[in-house]
Amino acid sequence: MDDEHWMSIALEEAHAAAAEGDVPVGAIITTADGRLIGRGRNRRELDRDPTAHAEIVALRDASKTLGMWRVEGTLFVTQEPCPMCAGAIVNARVKRLVYGCPNPKAGAVKSLFAIVSDPRLNHRVEVRDGVRAEECASVLSEFFAELRRGPTYQP
Repeated sequence: MDDEHWMSIALEEAHAAAAEGDVPVGAIITTADGRLIGRGRNRRELDRDPTAHAEIVALRDASKTLGMWRVEGTLFVTQEPCPMCAGAIVNARVKRLVYGCPNPKAGAVKSLFAIVSDPRLNHRVEVRDGVRAEECASVLSEFFAELRRGPTYQP
């Protein structure tokens, strides 16, 4: 299976997050041999947990599946990870990160910081960006446009 296929599953998670009222970011993790071992979507609103980002939820799920903290697979996520998630990706020893659209306000892979490739850290991650980027960005744009149209929006 290719990166575009796996990103479609991450996008399904993003749509599920939006349906639950959370920012639509989805993530999945696969092994080198192509086995899906973790799924996640933003759950901050649902769980009332500031750390419940899609990547963190997927890493926890993969760690539980594997029975260890070293995930060492490929993480697919619809938006460029933030500093917290980029740090968790490094700490989990993820080998490869594939993401959809950039995150110009909080991106910690290329946009603002380069945590996953910082040579001062003890692990670096191979990165592929821009996979289904327009679709990933569109899900976010539509969510925030709808939020602004809603009755509770206050600028």
